[in-house]
Amino acid sequence: MNNEAIMQEDIKVLKWTSIKHYIYLGIKRGFDIFVSLVGCIFLLPLMLIVKICNVISGDMNSVFYKQKRIGKNGKLIYIYKFRSMVPNADEVLKELLEKSPERKKEWEENQKLENDPRITKMGNILRKTSLDEIPQMINVLKGDMSLIGPRPLVEGELDLHNGNHELYESARPGITGWWACNGRSATTYEERLNLEYFYVKNMSLSLDIKCVIKTALAVIKRDGAK
Repeated sequence: MNNEAIMQEDIKVLKWTSIKHYIYLGIKRGFDIFVSLVGCIFLLPLMLIVKICNVISGDMNSVFYKQKRIGKNGKLIYIYKFRSMVPNADEVLKELLEKSPERKKEWEENQKLENDPRITKMGNILRKTSLDEIPQMINVLKGDMSLIGPRPLVEGELDLHNGNHELYESARPGITGWWACNGRSATTYEERLNLEYFYVKNMSLSLDIKCVIKTALAVIKRDGAK
């Protein structure tokens, strides 16, 4: 086979690979829309239950929490969650980090705190069951997020851990992902990034199916949920 024939074969392979990728993305988006519509139906009664529980405990503030995150291609998005912390959580965190060098170091390394004093009793239940993520079905329906993808990060978080913006932000962020179903909070931040990179590099229907199954098992077993 001459060089021209080889080049033609390579072009055909690249075109077919590109076509398969776009087919995959189309199926993925269709699945996102279907599941998010169903999820939004369940969101309403769940919202009522959370509100009633909060009111009983004396918390009259909104059940929702909106936070700025980084989406695909570095676009700024706002994600929605059930509020699992006290209303003035940001102020409490700032004060906590100023008073405790150990807490500050823990936050800088993991962007999380063990036994976080800001989490409410209802919030702890929401987190343990991963129900605090349900409002992000709205983000999925809007197209800011996908059901499966790397978790959306806050501004500056990736830089703090020397992350790869081009790779990490090349896919829509997800409600769950390869990191979320493979250890989640039980992993180091470096391990977390490597798991997210793996998904972005190997996105496929088979990997998404594995992710859905592993996520369901992780939620049932409460693996890594904090």
